[in-house]
Amino acid sequence: MSRALVKFVRVSPTKARLIAREVQGMNAELALASLDFMPNKAAGIISKAIASAVANGSYEPNEVEILSCRIDKAAVMKRWRPRARGSASRILKPTSHILVEVGRAEDKEATKVAPKKEVKSTKAKAEVAPAKKETAKKAAPKTEAKTETKKAAPKKAAAPKAKAETKTAAAPKAKSAAKKAPATTEEKPKRAPAKKAAPKAKKSDEKDA
Repeated sequence: MSRALVKFVRVSPTKARLIAREVQGMNAELALASLDFMPNKAAGIISKAIASAVANGSYEPNEVEILSCRIDKAAVMKRWRPRARGSASRILKPTSHILVEVGRAEDKEATKVAPKKEVKSTKAKAEVAPAKKETAKKAAPKTEAKTETKKAAPKKAAAPKAKAETKTAAAPKAKSAAKKAPATTEEKPKRAPAKKAAPKAKKSDEKDA
């Protein structure tokens, strides 16, 4: 694989990219032939870059294809134009860098396969490490929750016993209160006639006198 770089070309990157998309992936000989019939300014510059890349690798144009044709934005030249009432407006003249890579189809497959393997290995390592940490974090609260439930169980069991004791203690009290209640009611009618009997005896004594 060989490459050629043309820097600070006086062409707008947006206009040059239209030509680069048409040429990318084509055979170098076919691309050079098609660029000769394009009227754009960028077509002549890109064709020269392709020819330079083929010569740098000491290839024949029919042996190789264009692996990538990249257009990058470069510095922008700033100029000014006089306008009405003494004002001025800016003129922007963009430039671009053209990078062309040329190689055989075998080189293209090798460049695609190598980075994929490295990316998978790094992603797998990155996914395994946090997974272990998460499992360790999840396991700790479960053991704590089990110990808490075991400790809390006897306390809950003791509560019903206390309630049962209070119920049994309250039951005899209620019965004793119920027994006392009728006793007080029966004593009252017995005392009442004893008090009334005394004045009747006095009246009988008065009549005899």
